[in-house]
Amino acid sequence: MNGQSLLLQLLLLVLIVVPALDARSGITATPHGAICSLEEEKSTAAPEHEVEIQKNTTHFMNYRMLQDALYRIYAEVCWDRFVQQMANVSAMHWCEWSIISRPYTGLRYCLENRADELEYGFPNALAENYTVCSHRMYFLNCTLAHPLLLDPPENVLLTLIITPICLIPFLVTLVVLKSKDGEMQA
Repeated sequence: MNGQSLLLQLLLLVLIVVPALDARSGITATPHGAICSLEEEKSTAAPEHEVEIQKNTTHFMNYRMLQDALYRIYAEVCWDRFVQQMANVSAMHWCEWSIISRPYTGLRYCLENRADELEYGFPNALAENYTVCSHRMYFLNCTLAHPLLLDPPENVLLTLIITPICLIPFLVTLVVLKSKDGEMQA
């Protein structure tokens, strides 16, 4: 990643995070960059340990928002790479695992590795959305392309379900009769 690209990503991150901080209910950014809660003004001064907890909570929330924004940027890069790779695959080969396994696995590994780098947690909602989107865009009709993967016809399915159900009472009856037969002979 070159310096100009990193600078643009940081600028984008600032543009995402600062409005999100201002939009939160009850918290505003002061001109000095400090974060203060409007709810504190109503009450008397909070004990020192509560102020420390509030500072830690605010820092954690800021860190989490930064993590979210960075992961969104990284996930978008992963998605763009996947789309470029899939553009090189003919639509008639989208359902052949040997051909699409490299881009599909690459998307998953990219999303997972970026989450690990940020200690973000995987799987997560954003990664799941990209995976679902890939299935909707590229692999939705794969079951139609491979008729072996379709459900069997209804009459075959019903036969496969009903046969064992009917066979169980017959086998139980047979076992009971055999056990009674064995008792009489003894």
